[in-house]
Amino acid sequence: MAEIHNTVKQLINDNGKDEFLTASEILLKFADNIINHPNDPKYRKIRLANPTIENKLLPVSGALECLFEMGFIEDGEFLTFPTNIPPTLTLIQVRNELHTAIQLVRSSTGGPSTGQATPRIQQPSVTPPARQVVQRSPQAMQQAERQFFRKIESNLVHVLSYEKRDLQIKARSLIPMEELNKKARNSFSALQAADKDTSAVGVQDCFLLSLLAWFKNSFFKWVDAPECDICKGTTRSIGMAESSQEDLNWGASRVENYRCDRCNKSVRFPRYNDPGRLLDTRRGRCGEWANCFTLCCRAVGFEARYVLDWTDHVWTEVYSTSQKRWLHCDPCENACDKPLLYECGWGKKLTYVLAFSKDEVQDVSWRYSSNFKEMMSRRQEVRENWLGQVCFRLWNEKNKVVSEERRKEMEKRCIVEVVEFITQKKKDENDLSGRTTGSLAWRLARGETGSSPQASNVPFVFTPADSEKQNKLLHVRYNCAKDEYTRVTNGNEKTSGFVSCLSKCTNMFRKEEHDWKMVYLARNKELPIAALSWKFDFKDSGLKVRNIEICVKSATYENGVVSWRLCSDDHCAILKGTDDLKSVSDLNGVNSMTLTANLSGGKGDVAWQHTQLFRQKNDDFDTYPFEVKIYLE
Repeated sequence: MAEIHNTVKQLINDNGKDEFLTASEILLKFADNIINHPNDPKYRKIRLANPTIENKLLPVSGALECLFEMGFIEDGEFLTFPTNIPPTLTLIQVRNELHTAIQLVRSSTGGPSTGQATPRIQQPSVTPPARQVVQRSPQAMQQAERQFFRKIESNLVHVLSYEKRDLQIKARSLIPMEELNKKARNSFSALQAADKDTSAVGVQDCFLLSLLAWFKNSFFKWVDAPECDICKGTTRSIGMAESSQEDLNWGASRVENYRCDRCNKSVRFPRYNDPGRLLDTRRGRCGEWANCFTLCCRAVGFEARYVLDWTDHVWTEVYSTSQKRWLHCDPCENACDKPLLYECGWGKKLTYVLAFSKDEVQDVSWRYSSNFKEMMSRRQEVRENWLGQVCFRLWNEKNKVVSEERRKEMEKRCIVEVVEFITQKKKDENDLSGRTTGSLAWRLARGETGSSPQASNVPFVFTPADSEKQNKLLHVRYNCAKDEYTRVTNGNEKTSGFVSCLSKCTNMFRKEEHDWKMVYLARNKELPIAALSWKFDFKDSGLKVRNIEICVKSATYENGVVSWRLCSDDHCAILKGTDDLKSVSDLNGVNSMTLTANLSGGKGDVAWQHTQLFRQKNDDFDTYPFEVKIYLE
């Protein structure tokens, strides 16, 4: 064969014959679809969760790399070939190289493969047959295990970067430690007021929740397509760019290329793998998010593990010293202790999930599945006993160099973790935590009870601060994506949690729709009615209401009903849900009032979804579906 691309060489050299032929024929089909149907957008998107991709491409060394070589780029849950451009010369070259390689491999063995290897997925039928175990030759299995081990080694080396003292110092300097500590202490005090038994929850657990929220809402930014460096316009993907030496120095072996729709400038988007560099750029997709967040966790003193899902996602685990277990933390989702999020929430077909730290590598797949049997049927890349021996050997080597006390602690944790793994989790429809028990304090801290510590014991009342008295204006607004209130005329004071500023809350919770990427407040699923109230009191200030402007966004479906009312001691005004601020003069002259929303109605099992408050995109941090301006005199 003539000189060919390195990705095609990798596909040929690193895999057995059957794996190569199966993967190459799929790749050939993807390329031919684009060449033969250049104007049909459906052939330019490949869903990563497609079983064919998961089972026949992702486990094969070089297959994904060939797609990137052709010009496909990561696009959330898809690989996408950029629209509005014809098939590239590189795509055609890779396609021809694959076609030639397939013919050569087949001719060298007298025709199509007749070995023992069988396809990983049966052909569709009316009743899908049970998945069969792949029978590989010893040589093919050894090759697959070498490839698997190289991936383990690479990640064990990478996580050592989180231990660099200079990077931890830099990360700590960027984290608002005083603010997060204050929030954690306030949250923990509220938990103690709501539930006397907080022995299973510590202040550090509350700090972790605050750190996650800060990282998601204030520090890091999700990037689908970067904005133009010059005019800040939107851009479209035009394929891949060559990595510069500086890119490679920061671990960016892949650089995506975009074109600005407004000024036509080319915009490069290096996919940095160096966590120190990510502290500067503060943007990316799940890989960058988990990479940088794990460093931040180590910088503030948490024991943290970088978690790699073989079906293409990454996140972090943090060890809770109070709960004595590892907590799942996904910074992209601001999700803590929700391990079934991916299998039950996203519908991912998990195979291998491994956690890496300076101390260990652990197969933690069992934490993230509620169906061990199905997951085991998909774990065919390596022998189970081989993977167990590798993890144990590496764990043992790491712990040979630690103190006796530390080794005993690690052994104890390992035993606790194994006990957790052998207990199959049950799906929890409300939060996908996979836990049927848990202290009230921990569920309160994560906002999963439909009421808050504050609302349970001490109703919150808005009273004017000195700056609000001086401005004769109390201006408060709430962003549901951040789950955060802002007192605008009190120095933009922030308060986390929708329940934190309520005077009353009955049967409400905050719902995140991960598939639709939306968030809103809704009533608890089992209950037909719900209500929440905000109270404002100006009696002690000597001020009274001059005018009111209110925005309360709500949505109803089927026969769902949301009713709003604003009441003083002797008068009420009926309000309508609206996206904009509307003036309300009915209560002018009063010195206290309460704003209340009542939710009811809806049809069927999803009746609770037919009444929604403050619905917005989960990354919309700049609009406020709840806003109240009270002008005083």
